[in-house]
Amino acid sequence: MHTTHSKIIAQKSGIAEAGVIAVLELLAEGATIPFIARYRKDKTGALDEVQIQQIQDEAKFQQEFSDRKAFIEKTITEQGKMTEELQARLDKAATINELEDIYLPYKPKRKTKAQTARENGLEPLALWLLEQKAGDPEEEAKAYINEQVADANAALQGARDIIAETVNEDAAIRAGMRQLFERTATVQSKVLMGQETEGAKYKDYFEFSEPVAKIPSHRMLAVMRGFMEGILKMTIAPEEETALAAIEAEYLKSGSAASDHVKKAIRDAYRRLLQPSLESEFRMELKVKSDEEAISVFAENLRQLLLSSPLGSKRIIAIDPGYRTGCKVVVIDDKGDLLHNDLIYVHEKNHRLNAAEHTIRSLAQKYDIEAFAIGDGTAGRETEQFVKGLKLDLPVFLVNEDGASVYSASATAREEFPTHDVTVRGAVSIGRRLMDPLAELVKIDPKSIGVGQYQHDVNQTRLKEKLDQTVESCVNAVGVNLNTAGKHLLSYVSGIGSGVAENIVKYRSENGQFASRKELLKVPRLGNKAFEQCAGFLRIPNAGHPLDASGVHPETYTIVEQMAADLEIGLKDLVGNEEAIKRINVAKYVTDTTGLHTLQDIIKELRKPGLDPRSGLEQFEYANIYSIEDVTIGMIVPGIVTNLTRFGAFIDIGVKQDGLVHVSEISHQYISDPGEALKLNDKVTVLVTEVDLPRKRIGLSIKQAQAPGAAPAKKHGGPKKAAPAEPKHENFSDALSHLKSKFKR
Repeated sequence: MHTTHSKIIAQKSGIAEAGVIAVLELLAEGATIPFIARYRKDKTGALDEVQIQQIQDEAKFQQEFSDRKAFIEKTITEQGKMTEELQARLDKAATINELEDIYLPYKPKRKTKAQTARENGLEPLALWLLEQKAGDPEEEAKAYINEQVADANAALQGARDIIAETVNEDAAIRAGMRQLFERTATVQSKVLMGQETEGAKYKDYFEFSEPVAKIPSHRMLAVMRGFMEGILKMTIAPEEETALAAIEAEYLKSGSAASDHVKKAIRDAYRRLLQPSLESEFRMELKVKSDEEAISVFAENLRQLLLSSPLGSKRIIAIDPGYRTGCKVVVIDDKGDLLHNDLIYVHEKNHRLNAAEHTIRSLAQKYDIEAFAIGDGTAGRETEQFVKGLKLDLPVFLVNEDGASVYSASATAREEFPTHDVTVRGAVSIGRRLMDPLAELVKIDPKSIGVGQYQHDVNQTRLKEKLDQTVESCVNAVGVNLNTAGKHLLSYVSGIGSGVAENIVKYRSENGQFASRKELLKVPRLGNKAFEQCAGFLRIPNAGHPLDASGVHPETYTIVEQMAADLEIGLKDLVGNEEAIKRINVAKYVTDTTGLHTLQDIIKELRKPGLDPRSGLEQFEYANIYSIEDVTIGMIVPGIVTNLTRFGAFIDIGVKQDGLVHVSEISHQYISDPGEALKLNDKVTVLVTEVDLPRKRIGLSIKQAQAPGAAPAKKHGGPKKAAPAEPKHENFSDALSHLKSKFKR
């Protein structure tokens, strides 16, 4: 990254140019976004990760724009057609579309009707028609009859072809049409003949129209998918007569006979060239915009999932439930290591149930178990009830198992457990997810975790880029234990990557646990720059140097040591000592390289060194319902938010099918985005407004559950019934039909 475009980036982003320059320089030096946001606040003016990412993205766009402009200038110059006026127009262009409109007449293209007409000598006739003087066009055209032009009609057709191309390549006309499309165009879709049955899931779009300016991302992506699958015909256009009138206002001069030919050429230009070209452009732009919105929703959901509350280091019995094949049981220690695995059958009313009870009681006692983790898939609720029925006085947690099967069959799982089958690996993953969701989920492709919307329809390169950025941000926000983290978690730490992560794990296995952060410099391929980037995010609990367990960067250790010396206490006595920390005069330690932002962060770390920003985990209990057949309209039940989209929130109420709360049913106050009121894993109380057994769909309302006089759901036992309310079903089936089915096993 270089600072050439810093001024325009500052203008477009609203960020001070000094901060933009600082970020671009740091990125050019190889600094990562988490590092810049955390440890270079004094240079950037405390810009956060979102702002830094915005600068990086805008710098990339500006470079692409600059490269394209240079290519266009070179091409036109080589054609010998560059003029001062043309160069001025190129210099004034602010968007790629403006550049391309100016370049269009000079762009090499396949042979067109207009080029053939020019080769046949018809350009003077086209110019005569454009002047729209008095005279008979057919008589004028006779002068152009030759071997290639059969008659006057052919001559006039060729002239009109030239005029049509001229209109299409008029940059001012294209700019005006683009504005018209932006203001008034609609996205329209119709079902193709004979596709009604095969395309039943697109029924809402068989006769559909919505303004370009208003269509939400999920509906645009749904139409696009139907279009790509050959179910729907899609068009994007304003009213044709409005568009034609706008072009005619620029080109028609009089009511002469020639004007009729110009008018005919304009109609041809719009229908054959302009409208299809702009439709393609807008289809692409709407797709990109919809992709970005869907990807942003996915990334935010992923962030919330990765930062889910951890139970922490506990000895756990993890169970991967099943009916016919039984429940896989594993015991893992407080480091997540597998100690024992077994198989029990808890859904058969015979001697196997007694054996299952004996197995669980014995394992709980033998390994001094502290908690149970049970996968929330098939038979999850029933297995939860079995364990609770044993009355072992231990917490029982249902754990989201989306993507666990992907992990258990992966090369990562095979490497971790080469002698165990997929059922053991899956159960271990469920237990580890309870202990530390972040550490376990980084091993799985984010697209398999089940919190996205249209993840297969959006740009896959951009999706991966955004999700990787999200994972990296979360890992560095939490920090990583250098002596227990696996290579997948380490690979997301600022400045490390997969190769160095493997080297760290290998070094640790050969030399034992790291005693200090400085020891990292002994790891092959981990040089000074990588150390600078990663050291502050890596933690060594109980290290010899007390700051090695904190988020204080080694480059500022001397400052903290000086603080302790000035207070006449040892460094260990300063860490966590609120009384002593209050006596520190931060301003005293400001230098040319260390400013107030850094010093304030140091003070925060000294107060609570290495504090995990994630909140503690709380138990949750569903109502006494287990399948959609148990659900009736009017019930008020507890649930957990499992997915957020732009149109609503999906809630797990414990019956295998998540229900939908439309955005209009979330709050008594108007909200346009469910994310304004809810986060993933939020515990909510909902009222059942709709049950569609054939399609296995459940409609829910949060705000109606909060209505005056409505009885809250019981925390234990069955659901409450509420007085029947008038549910809002507006857009319900529409919304449901567009959510990608979750990756349940």
